[in-house]
Amino acid sequence: MTYCVAIDLDDGLVFASDSRTNAGVDQVSTYSKMHTFEIEGQRVFVVLAAGNLATTQSVVQQLKRDMEEGADESLATVERMSDAADYLGRLNREEAEKHSEALSRSGIKAEATLIIGGQIGQDAPAIFMVYPQGNYITTSQQTRFLQIGESKYGKPILDRIIDPTTPLGDAARCALVSIDSTIRSNLTVGPPIEVMVYERGTLTFDHYLCLETDDDYLRSLTQAWDMNIKKAFTDLPRFDWESAHERKQRGTRVSRGSGKTAGSSSAKTKKPRR
Repeated sequence: MTYCVAIDLDDGLVFASDSRTNAGVDQVSTYSKMHTFEIEGQRVFVVLAAGNLATTQSVVQQLKRDMEEGADESLATVERMSDAADYLGRLNREEAEKHSEALSRSGIKAEATLIIGGQIGQDAPAIFMVYPQGNYITTSQQTRFLQIGESKYGKPILDRIIDPTTPLGDAARCALVSIDSTIRSNLTVGPPIEVMVYERGTLTFDHYLCLETDDDYLRSLTQAWDMNIKKAFTDLPRFDWESAHERKQRGTRVSRGSGKTAGSSSAKTKKPRR
């Protein structure tokens, strides 16, 4: 399985992905799901991939080939980020269709879902989620992030933290916590965790991390999150009945309906009948 997230902010973009692939309990491997394409000073792109590994690898190779060979349509020639999403969607759909019939006979899906983000020239940075059918969506003012793969476990923290004004560093930490939450709940998602932070207008990649399980920063981040979320939970307001229960525990229990104190030494005991 896979989990990838991309975040669109006023200051730039944040991308994060896990690196585990799973084809059964005895076929767990590590593959990067983050791919970068750059013409420094002119345009930058990040592609995140989830789904059929063979399909995603073929699509990424075609993206590279088109750029290297100077194809009429490539990431080097598209004029807008939406054109890049359209181009990626076509490649993705065509690649999946090549083998879908043969794979379906074996119960295997050839589909892949992708995220592409970046900036072209002085246009605004943007991110798009590209579906297997080739269509795509982008972010809105209210929803500034896109997820692919095993998304449900990591979504709550993004909903609570991310808005357009979130600083890039905070967004990167939020993405890491989102992936860590997913790893804890789904064993098919796992490290290394890759993080790319792109600063708006720079047209180059400066901030990249690849964090293994034993990475000092990742370990300190997850430990701090665990400790503080537990503290926040214990500091939540108490229910009224919890306070009453504590008073009862400290005092004397009263039997219902009798008006007598349970266990009182003044209670009369019946003599046994002869």
